[in-house]
Amino acid sequence: MNKAIAADDIVAAPTLREAVRVWARIGFLSFGGPAGQIALMHKTVVDEKRWISEDRFLHALNFCMLLPGPEAQQLATYIGWLMHGVRGGLIAGLLFILPGFLVILVLSSLYAVFQEAAWLPALFFGVKAAVLAIVIEALLRVGRRALKGRFHYCVAGASFLALFLVNLPFPLVVILAGVAGLLWAKYGQRQQVAPSLPRAALRQRLPALTTRTIARPLVVLVFWILVWQSPLLFIRGLDAPTDLIAEALSGETNVFGAVFIFFSKMAVITFGGAYAVLSYVAQVAVGHYAWLQPGEMLDGLALAETTPGPLVLVLCFVGFLAGYRNPLAMAPLAGGFLGAFLAAWATFVPSFIWIFAGAPYIEKLRNNENLSSALSAVTAAVVGVILNLALWFGLHVLFAEVGRVALLSGKTGLPIVSLAWPQWWTLDIAAFGIFVLACVLLFRFKAGILTVIGVSAAAGLLFKAAVALL
Repeated sequence: MNKAIAADDIVAAPTLREAVRVWARIGFLSFGGPAGQIALMHKTVVDEKRWISEDRFLHALNFCMLLPGPEAQQLATYIGWLMHGVRGGLIAGLLFILPGFLVILVLSSLYAVFQEAAWLPALFFGVKAAVLAIVIEALLRVGRRALKGRFHYCVAGASFLALFLVNLPFPLVVILAGVAGLLWAKYGQRQQVAPSLPRAALRQRLPALTTRTIARPLVVLVFWILVWQSPLLFIRGLDAPTDLIAEALSGETNVFGAVFIFFSKMAVITFGGAYAVLSYVAQVAVGHYAWLQPGEMLDGLALAETTPGPLVLVLCFVGFLAGYRNPLAMAPLAGGFLGAFLAAWATFVPSFIWIFAGAPYIEKLRNNENLSSALSAVTAAVVGVILNLALWFGLHVLFAEVGRVALLSGKTGLPIVSLAWPQWWTLDIAAFGIFVLACVLLFRFKAGILTVIGVSAAAGLLFKAAVALL
């Protein structure tokens, strides 16, 4: 073995069959939004399987945090690509979202037919408490390895406060952290960058990185953009022939064209996750297109929160209702399935574009000192981001009511900072008890993910059954 490769950077490459099994398991267990999903991937591919090193994982995560769209799906695609190229990236990315998509499809069908979603929380009551414990464990583990000095602790703390108190836009926080890293490398005490694989090893594992021309990434970019927009040809065939280009650009040919064009636009501006665009999507879907009734977006959010996969799957719920209520010549359920599929295609295919076109160059620049300094600061910021997500998720899991408290300026009366604040008397004792149980299993007995989630889910179901009987 090459002695230049640090022990912590050794990759235990899996077979494709093993990778498929693991990615499928991750897809079915990826509850808890991006914090829980990133924690699950970290525990699986870094700690348990040792497919990639901690530094390699954080390097990929830093890049994905800068992209629009669901960062957890992009991270899965990136890691799959590292292991088995484009084929591995497609498998990892698709298996990450497919279980959640199928579940949201079934739940959306039940919702459309019965117009009721109150029974859903009982199914995943214990799972959410378990995911909270998994997120906290990942936060501690990543924080110990990513925060290597006082500067990184400051960046992590500032990022958390910027998100939790000031509610700064997520991309702005990450960009400012990268800039701070560059300035620290140039004017402050230089930090020792993490060891990386030698260029020879990179060429052996990733032949595409040796390209020195711009032609290949451009071809990749154009190809995937054509794949992304290919459903327009099918959508166009659903209506009477008129001006294809004008109708495709306007998206007003039929409801399916409108769904696809609208969510294609959303896919390139959804920085910071689903919550960053939900209000705008609800406004357009309810006010402009009338696909949903007021309040139904919250029902869709409840469905998405109780399913595995990215929270942005709520957009598939919107697409389903749009197609179900405006099915053209199809049966309503068939129209709903098509609407959900188009929303998913428009939303998730761009993630493959960003990874397959950009990841080879991000990997090629791993040995660049300035980039490494900037990304080490982004890594520290990611710790603050995960802490913010964990706190937000924890408040909503453990408390029935969570509001916001604003500190107002004495001169202008305008809010200076705003923070989430629970109504303490609404603490869910059962959820807290299951959370403590999950923590004991994780921290004391070092139980695996499946064991923790399975025991917590069973405890939640038993509690709900007991309440129903009493």
